[in-house]
Amino acid sequence: MRPFELCLIVLFLFDGLYSVASADNEHNNDAIVFTVATNATDGFQRYIRSTEVNGFRKQVRVLGMGQAWRGGDVQRYTGGGHKVNLFKEALEPYKDDLDRVVLFTDRLLIHISLLIYLSMMTIMFIQFSLSFKSYDVIFLKNLEVIIAKFKEWKDEPRVIFSAEEYCWPDKKLAAQYPEVARGKRYLNSGGFIGYASDIYSMISSVDIDDGGDDQLFFTKMYLDQDTRSKHNIKLDHKSEIFQNLNGASYDIELRFKGEEAYVQNTAYNTVPMILHGNGYSKLLLNSLGNYVAQSWNSEEGCISCWDNTVELEAGDPDSFPTILVALFIEKPTPFLEEFFEKISKQKYPKEKLHLLLHNKVDYHNELVQAFIEEHEGKYKSIKQIRPEDEVSEAIARDLAVDRCLMLKCSGYFSVDSEAHLDNENTLRLLVEQQRGIVAPLLVRPFKAWSNFWGAITDDGFYARSTDYMDIIHNERRGLWNVPFISNCYLVNATLLAHEDTRPVYEDPELDPDMSFASAYRRRNVFMYVSNRLDFGHLVNPDSYNVSLTHPDMYQLFDNKLDWEKRYVHENYSKNFEADRAPLQPCPDVFWFPILTRRFTKEWINIMENYGKWSDGSNYDPRLSDGYENVPTRDIHMNQVGLEAQWLYFLQNYVRPLQELVYLGYYHFPPRSLMNFVVRYRPDEQPSLKPHHDSSTYTINVALNEVGVDYEGGGCRFIRYNCSVTDTKPGWMLMHPGRLTHYHEGLRVTKGTRYIMISFVDP
Repeated sequence: MRPFELCLIVLFLFDGLYSVASADNEHNNDAIVFTVATNATDGFQRYIRSTEVNGFRKQVRVLGMGQAWRGGDVQRYTGGGHKVNLFKEALEPYKDDLDRVVLFTDRLLIHISLLIYLSMMTIMFIQFSLSFKSYDVIFLKNLEVIIAKFKEWKDEPRVIFSAEEYCWPDKKLAAQYPEVARGKRYLNSGGFIGYASDIYSMISSVDIDDGGDDQLFFTKMYLDQDTRSKHNIKLDHKSEIFQNLNGASYDIELRFKGEEAYVQNTAYNTVPMILHGNGYSKLLLNSLGNYVAQSWNSEEGCISCWDNTVELEAGDPDSFPTILVALFIEKPTPFLEEFFEKISKQKYPKEKLHLLLHNKVDYHNELVQAFIEEHEGKYKSIKQIRPEDEVSEAIARDLAVDRCLMLKCSGYFSVDSEAHLDNENTLRLLVEQQRGIVAPLLVRPFKAWSNFWGAITDDGFYARSTDYMDIIHNERRGLWNVPFISNCYLVNATLLAHEDTRPVYEDPELDPDMSFASAYRRRNVFMYVSNRLDFGHLVNPDSYNVSLTHPDMYQLFDNKLDWEKRYVHENYSKNFEADRAPLQPCPDVFWFPILTRRFTKEWINIMENYGKWSDGSNYDPRLSDGYENVPTRDIHMNQVGLEAQWLYFLQNYVRPLQELVYLGYYHFPPRSLMNFVVRYRPDEQPSLKPHHDSSTYTINVALNEVGVDYEGGGCRFIRYNCSVTDTKPGWMLMHPGRLTHYHEGLRVTKGTRYIMISFVDP
């Protein structure tokens, strides 16, 4: 036997793009890798990368490039004989070499090539070649290790085939297989290793039509006892070299040794060297592919994220590709004003952006029109589809794709109204990532709900992947190949241009999001989600009730982050700074900025729109005993459906301030039976007589502005002869309720004064 370094390795992988090493220099290398392919895909890039990190990319040579495929549609039917004939022709020069090793891995996927050459002004997607299929092999070890394992095999086989769980394509042949004490029993022709002379003898001993089935071809050879004995053919029952994933998902685990990820077969305690996503295991391979072959490690994070990226020049608008931004308002959505604001603030030249808006919600018409009027002329073009057009969501999305093609855009950026792009560089960063389909990670704050799924069930619905929580919590950062994305994503325009790669939104059994992802999974087009940076978040529209006055005000529970940004005073957090002393206008009376002007205006509007103010008498049927000792004209929070929200506000925003200034008093959660807005008018109830509050402490939030909305008014603490009359809207007075702070409401002489009162811990 010749020395190891003289061995010829032939890798037969039926996917690829180009040859790195030519036939002229094959003898200058220790090994040659053959690949039969017609086109490049994300899967091919992954395969090439796995050969590169394992040290043999320069040995790859492509067979069949540019030739018509004659092996049938192997995605739906048996076939693939064409690849055997191509391989036989390539292997013929080595047919008599008894010692050269041939490594054969395959997954032939027929695909349509659409090579697009865009202008140099369009950095994105230059020479982007696409396919609706992908390659499903990843190398985990270098060739030297793989060959060493082969040569160490018991009984010195001349050929070793990979093995799998299922007898395919003819189940009736299962009984003819030799019994196996442990391991997978059936041959899989997608991976085998052996000596060139034996393999050539095998594949040339029987003719196969180009349309014949290669799996059946090799199965019959193995089941023929004479052929099996002649070439000493074995199966890799325990996945020592080849790991076929179909039917083996429970056998394997992703593990880390130091920083490096590897795959452990826990069923047989082996560490496979080549992964093959055969059959229905493509999604599992994609998930593993996020980590293995030095794609990600705990120290550096996502190593493969930098592959094929570009950097757009911020000062050169012409370097930015033209994108169609399609905005979809398919349901009543909270905080839509902020959504539009974040879209308009994207740091991407507006002269390179076309805009399309589909609004299906009458309630949002005014806001949509205001946005369009504000930005008319800034974008390259703006088109809208209105509610009265009665266009369904699926058709609207199809129309957006058509418009992108008509305008010859380089990319299609789809954004649903739930998606808030807090990062102003989101679109630019997605363009620079250079992927066919890529989404920014968006998560509902404080929830596990996001715009991607890490795994799916057999019937195509959500399943939680083992790394899902790590990804949404940004404990693992990277670019993740996932089976489902929604709400916000960028699609390479080359995918739009061909019928077999165009997004599919209409499916009688699926909603448009499910249809979109399902179609691309079937086509084996990769969908990526990126959390390399923080991009934004999702709002939750589930409880949004547009029949309410200012419905966003009611969203404290479901959209706390957005509620805080809109309604909590911008200086609220400064109240807790160590070097900041709380304001004290009177003894033990504290004054804090807590709510925004927008809150106070909307709060008043909600009350006035409700309109059922009490009559100011002592009789009050809203109270349990029907009697109010010191009556005011007011509206209680439970009357307008805001009691729960206000109590939550007391607990999360007021209580920390109380604990800051009244040391030693803790009551969790705060209790308050009386939460109400008071209205003072000269002709109605202009003032309030001296009284004690039935509380441990009281808060009093000014809702409008003295000197502008009313004159007079204020609060006088009688014991200290101290009055607070210059309260600012959104600022809160906090004072003890019983015994010491006997007080009165000063007379309003003009206009209307509104205050929000809570008696805390009565």
